[in-house]
Amino acid sequence: MSSKHPIIVITGSSGSGSAKVSDVFSHIAWREKINHLVIDGSAFHRYERDEMARQVEQACADGHFLSHFGPEGNRLDLLEKLFREFSEKGSGRYRHYLHTEEQAQAFSQPVGTFTPWEPLPEGLDLLVYQGLHGAYSGDDADLARYADLVLGVAPIVNLEWIQKIHTDIRNRGYTLDEVRSVIQHRLHDYVHYITPQFTNTDINFQRIPLVDTSNPFEARDLPESDESMVVISFKEPKEHDFAYLLKRIPGAFMSRRNCLVVPGGKMEFAMEQLLNPLVHAMMERRLQPEEA
Repeated sequence: MSSKHPIIVITGSSGSGSAKVSDVFSHIAWREKINHLVIDGSAFHRYERDEMARQVEQACADGHFLSHFGPEGNRLDLLEKLFREFSEKGSGRYRHYLHTEEQAQAFSQPVGTFTPWEPLPEGLDLLVYQGLHGAYSGDDADLARYADLVLGVAPIVNLEWIQKIHTDIRNRGYTLDEVRSVIQHRLHDYVHYITPQFTNTDINFQRIPLVDTSNPFEARDLPESDESMVVISFKEPKEHDFAYLLKRIPGAFMSRRNCLVVPGGKMEFAMEQLLNPLVHAMMERRLQPEEA
C-alpha cells in the first residue's frame, strides 16, 4: 500500500462485469481531475492466444490443468513487480493484450497478441488494475498487499457464464461449443485461484438476476439490469455511511449489517455514490506531506 502512489484493484473473472467498475472509476477520475491509468490483467497472461491453445492441449495430454485462471497461465511475478514499483516509485512497465479485431487494427497486430512493453506514463496519480488476479495471494506472488482498495465483482455464477458466452461469441468470434469447453476446462482453477480472492476484497459487488438463468448455455438474452438486484458487501462496515447511501439510492435496503442491496438499474449510480468519497479521500492523503 502507498499513500503517494495508490493502487485500486478490481478483480473478477471473465464475464463478471468488472469493466463497468473501471468505467465508473474513469468517470470519477474525470470529475476529480485525477491522472489515472487502467491496466488490463490480460496483458499479464503468459502466452499469446495461439500458443496458449497449444499449451492447454499439451497440458491436457499430460493430465495437468492450465488456464488463464491459474498462476501457470500468467506472469504474476511481472504483475507483482509492476505493483511494487508503482507503489514505491510511481513507475513500472505494462502492455496490452489485443482481444478484438478493433483493438488489433489500432496496433496493426493480429488478434490474440501482446503489444510491446512500455513504461507507465509519468505523473500518474492512481493505478487501476482490472482483471483476474488483482487480489491474488500465494507462495509465488502476493498482489493483494500492494492494493489500497480492493473491489470484487462476482455475479451469480450462471449469470457470469451467460455474460462470458455472449461476450466471447459476439466480440471475440468463438462458437458456443468453444466457450463451453473453456468454461469446463477452467473450473478447477476457478475454484482454487479465483474464488479465494474474494476473501481479500474490501467491497464485493454481486449481481443476482431475477429471471431464470438455470441453463446458461441455452440463454438467448442477457438479463437486463432492471431484471436483477446487486448485493454490495463490506469487509469493514463501520467505515461507511449507510444512512447516506440508503437515502441517496432509490430502492436500496440493508439485508445484513454489512450488506447493502440495490436495484440492478442503480448499480453504477450506487458505485459512484460509494466510491467517489473513497477515491477523494485517497487523493487527499496523497497530497499530505510525508512524516519525517
